[in-house]
Amino acid sequence: MKILLTGATGYIGKRILPVLVTQGHDVICCVRDKNRFYVPEDFQEKIQVIEVDFLDHSTVINIPLDIDAAFYLIHSMSGSATNYDEQESISATHFSERINQTQAQQILYLSGIVNDKSLSKHLTSRKNVESILSKSTVPLTTLRAGIIVGSGSASFEIIRDLVNKLPVMITPKWLNTKCQPIAINDVLEFLSKSLLNPLTYNQSFDIGGPDILTYKEMLLAFAKAKKLKRYIFTIPVMTPKLSSYWLYFVTSTSYKLASALVSSMKVEVVCSDNRINQLLSVQPISYKEALSRALLKVDEDKVASSWKDSLVSGRFSQSISSHLKVPKKGCYTDRRKKEIIDRDFTINQIWSIGGETGWYYGDWLWSLRGFIDKLAGGVGSRRGRTNKHNIYPGDALDFWRVLYADKKEGKLILYAEMKLPGEAWLEFKIIHNTLYQAATFKPDGFLGKLYWYSVLPFHGFIFNGMLNKLIK
Repeated sequence: MKILLTGATGYIGKRILPVLVTQGHDVICCVRDKNRFYVPEDFQEKIQVIEVDFLDHSTVINIPLDIDAAFYLIHSMSGSATNYDEQESISATHFSERINQTQAQQILYLSGIVNDKSLSKHLTSRKNVESILSKSTVPLTTLRAGIIVGSGSASFEIIRDLVNKLPVMITPKWLNTKCQPIAINDVLEFLSKSLLNPLTYNQSFDIGGPDILTYKEMLLAFAKAKKLKRYIFTIPVMTPKLSSYWLYFVTSTSYKLASALVSSMKVEVVCSDNRINQLLSVQPISYKEALSRALLKVDEDKVASSWKDSLVSGRFSQSISSHLKVPKKGCYTDRRKKEIIDRDFTINQIWSIGGETGWYYGDWLWSLRGFIDKLAGGVGSRRGRTNKHNIYPGDALDFWRVLYADKKEGKLILYAEMKLPGEAWLEFKIIHNTLYQAATFKPDGFLGKLYWYSVLPFHGFIFNGMLNKLIK
């Protein structure tokens, strides 16, 4: 079958893609920018990549008419904090209009559990999208999930950050809100078994694991799994704004996402029924088992996708293509080069940079820069990296975004996502037996020039020290 996959660069999209290919489907991946989408070599014959921006109606014509089903996995919380609900409505409308013209027999939509009369803006938007999609002439299947537990998921990473960093937590009262977490593998099984299954057409289902827990119980269970002693005290006086800042400064989440999550976490997300379990013969695993599997993936460096690599984690625009060519005019550049001793060693050093490995020289200065950026409302350096040794275009790398990564060519280009009075790039490329390293800054007015000259004294030993470590 020919399956359309929207949201292919997102957390769920990256996970469901290999499942669909393994099942023998031909998959058409919708992305805004082909340059930030990596297709594994083993799957290239079964995958077609098309560029579609569902906020731009003129681009939906790129969707072929001969598809059999379509996954709608688009969420717009990465947009403005005030209008992402409008963006989601527009995207859903444009998607629905095009799908009506195709041969598709089914739309599958992953939403959030909405069994409360007083919904957050985030959950209200999800419900509105479902309403728009249900008006399509193509049968809709909606799966509603609460907290998704898996290596790299936003929920898992936030829980991990809180537990690892805070032995004692003074927390808001919403930590006593109940939810029904579900393992990522179970979400994928529900999605794949619902695909082109007439029993699920024109229906919505709540999906969740067997445990109903408070967020506090989830944190303590994680601490137990990690064999850590943690103490949690809840207070009633922490406002939503203060709660958002608490999540923002302690975890790797952005403030926009923290605000949306806080407003959602005040609402119970518990399945109203579990009839789909019997319908599809799926037995979801416990929260304890989901944690165990996620931690194992992290330990083995086998995290398949991470929410941090989504544009929601930074301040980047929707396309990296316009930034791929590093400018020269009106820019300041620190260029260095050095003859390499062992090409494979240097390549591995470059491809391991950032995250737990660090930046090889003056790490405390890099950390300080990340801390200052966090205080200024930037992304900071807490995002780390998804894998220890693999880098792909579009990945987040501390406070950088990967624009280009070709290991065979020996070339890596990073774009700065920290708050700056201008734009910055960091390049590494190997030509013959020489490593070229360049830090480029395009200032924005007088403040930009002042910034460049204020950090210039540090460049000499930071970039020179890093270059030496990349060689030997």
